[in-house]
Amino acid sequence: MTDGSPVDDGPSATAETGATTTAGAAAVTLDRIAVYPVKSLDAEFVDAADIVENGGLRGDREYAMFDEDGEYVNGKRERAVHRIRSAVSLADGTVELSAPEMDDYDGPIDEADGWLSAYFGYPVELRRDPAGGFPDDTEASGPTVISTGTLDAVASWFDGVDDGEMRRRLRPNLVLDATEPFWEDHLFDRRGRVVEFSVGGVAFEGVNPCQRCVVPSRDPDTGEETPDFRTTFMTKRRETLPEWSGGDWFDHDFRLMVNTAVPESSWGETLSVGDVVTVGDVVPE
Repeated sequence: MTDGSPVDDGPSATAETGATTTAGAAAVTLDRIAVYPVKSLDAEFVDAADIVENGGLRGDREYAMFDEDGEYVNGKRERAVHRIRSAVSLADGTVELSAPEMDDYDGPIDEADGWLSAYFGYPVELRRDPAGGFPDDTEASGPTVISTGTLDAVASWFDGVDDGEMRRRLRPNLVLDATEPFWEDHLFDRRGRVVEFSVGGVAFEGVNPCQRCVVPSRDPDTGEETPDFRTTFMTKRRETLPEWSGGDWFDHDFRLMVNTAVPESSWGETLSVGDVVTVGDVVPE
């Protein structure tokens, strides 16, 4: 996405945002890695994950559910997805599925079509792409990034919602241990530019603040809509928007989390919990 040359008309991201760790300051590190083996179903947490050939995490969105028309069966289109609980064994390719008024399924992921079809009430097919999975953003197909401080802050906007539930609503891949709310907004710039950063030995380009869909507004267990979620979110996001959350991406305020790309030079590298985050330069996209 970039030729790696610095931008001439402005300072680097580190100079603009102050995100660089200075001597004596605590480093920001990778706190949690989540992969979602079946797109729209539950996360699996891992201590390390390889980067695959499209820049995503190995095993993330490797499977996806489709209807007869070839459309995704996901939380955006099918509220009943929220009531499914899943547990995937990445090592042997099996999944446990449960849902109200359904017998549990425990077997190969590839053979779960019948259970899913019975649950949804129409034919559902699981498809697999082991090379790069089925990312939401095919242009910025790297892991999504958020911080612990952001999860805490945004959860506080809604009664009865804690940081764990907010994480399940937002479904990030990488959670950084930065306690300052919206720290991850250091990792994008204005349109047409990306922010280079690294996590351990893996190079990233921060592309944009993720445009949210209807999924975060729903209870992750029941699918029920949280009253006024979008309005409250947008109001509070605008009120608390840090000065480093700049650029021209905020044509609306229903944006949170950072979409990334991973340069080909880092494909095959491994991310691990505890890796240090280093923010680099702003460069052309």
